[in-house]
Amino acid sequence: MSEPIRVVITGAAGQIGYSLVYMVASGSVFGDDQPLILHLLDIAPALGALNGLVMELEDCAFKVVKGIVTTADPLEAFRDADAAFMVGAFPRKEGMERKDLLSKNIDIFKVQGGAIDQVAKKSIKVLVVGNPANTNAAICSHYAPSIPKENFTAMTRLDHNRALNQLAKKCGTDVSNVKNVIIWGNHSSTQFPDAAHAVISGKPAPEVINDNEWLKTVFIPTVQKRGAAVIEARKASSAMSAAKAACDHMRSWWHGTPEGEWVSMGVYSDGTHYNAPEGVMYSFPVTVKNHVWSVVDGLPISDDARKLMDITGEELVSEKAEAMSILA
Repeated sequence: MSEPIRVVITGAAGQIGYSLVYMVASGSVFGDDQPLILHLLDIAPALGALNGLVMELEDCAFKVVKGIVTTADPLEAFRDADAAFMVGAFPRKEGMERKDLLSKNIDIFKVQGGAIDQVAKKSIKVLVVGNPANTNAAICSHYAPSIPKENFTAMTRLDHNRALNQLAKKCGTDVSNVKNVIIWGNHSSTQFPDAAHAVISGKPAPEVINDNEWLKTVFIPTVQKRGAAVIEARKASSAMSAAKAACDHMRSWWHGTPEGEWVSMGVYSDGTHYNAPEGVMYSFPVTVKNHVWSVVDGLPISDDARKLMDITGEELVSEKAEAMSILA
């Protein structure tokens, strides 16, 4: 086995963390031959639950886990870290305005970004899961100026996976036969799930589906509102599927994407791809090689798609501006 890498999971005692820690510790993300030292961060009142989680990890006897750090101190959590799953975030509560939610999360990601800047490896790969993920990732990056902006990403892989499944169900095929859907923009209800460039069993998805009305009026809103539908059904937000998507995202980032395939990631937009606004974390189709993501350029964009891409881009600009006004 190679030298251990240090992997941070914030909010580790929470619902998503419970599933995520298991998946990471099992070796399914970084590889079953890659030793890990897990750094589990949560708030002080959750340390008791976190200790119980550690007991379960020990009882699982995972061969790749070579050490576990539990802490409420971000400086201890991010020290020498190679990768981080930023799950911990303040949840939106009834009656809370978006600005209130942003304000609470800015405090969290400002502190954690500063800790990353001070003590993490400069090559750290940071995945922000906690919502609003795209803007939280932008804030975290802002407070870690010594870390390349390309090393911060926001999770839209859950939306990507949801889109794959909806197309598979529509066609009555296995989800493994569906590839190259795209989630454009923000991980919010303005996101644009795009099947125009997807393939199903090697054939263009629009031809296989053969129902443009369904793609516009059922597929897009179903994916956009899937998170709310899960909350309504289970009276709690997505946890297992979010943890699985976080693992998928980091696995793709760590090991690369198959030839001819792409995945969706919220990444730093420099303003040169698909007219997306500069300076926000915008979800694009990306390929990954040697731990480096690249936006898939040159895909034809219809007028209808352009409008939807602009809407979600405008929301991201507004959201970031609101966050920065709180910081001012």
